[in-house]
Amino acid sequence: MPAIHDSEVVVARAVRLAEAARLLEVPIRATEQYPVGLGPTVPPLAAYPQAVLTKTTFSATAAPGFDELLPAGVSQIVVAGCEAHVCVLQTVLGLLPRGHRVLLVTDAVGSRDPDDRAAAIARAGRHGAEIVTSEMVLFEWLRDAQHPKFREVQKLLK
Repeated sequence: MPAIHDSEVVVARAVRLAEAARLLEVPIRATEQYPVGLGPTVPPLAAYPQAVLTKTTFSATAAPGFDELLPAGVSQIVVAGCEAHVCVLQTVLGLLPRGHRVLLVTDAVGSRDPDDRAAAIARAGRHGAEIVTSEMVLFEWLRDAQHPKFREVQKLLK
């Protein structure tokens, strides 16, 4: 993560998503790209996923065990992580033909080079991913200010 442009912001937004998902009981899954060489999930995020898939394929969808990673019946997948132009993009491109609604969270994805990140987001959008921000996702999960967890989730935005 130290090499990722604006890594502090990327991690903070991913934590925001993960904490809201935990509060709202949205399943959280993670993949780790070759953790022996690149390192495991960063400490601020490590406790959130209920399951983690270690992989060497750039697209998570091509990794053995990916289909078992997803909860049964899931149709919407919120994608965050690094690097946007490699693993994130290839995973998004692998999810779309499977019929998933894919939300790519722009403020929770990063690359070493901002141009690579921007190109990946644009390409994902052209292929049918919904380009969103972490705040957009939180309010879509809540749907209503009357939601019993509204105040707790709202605190994540301050």
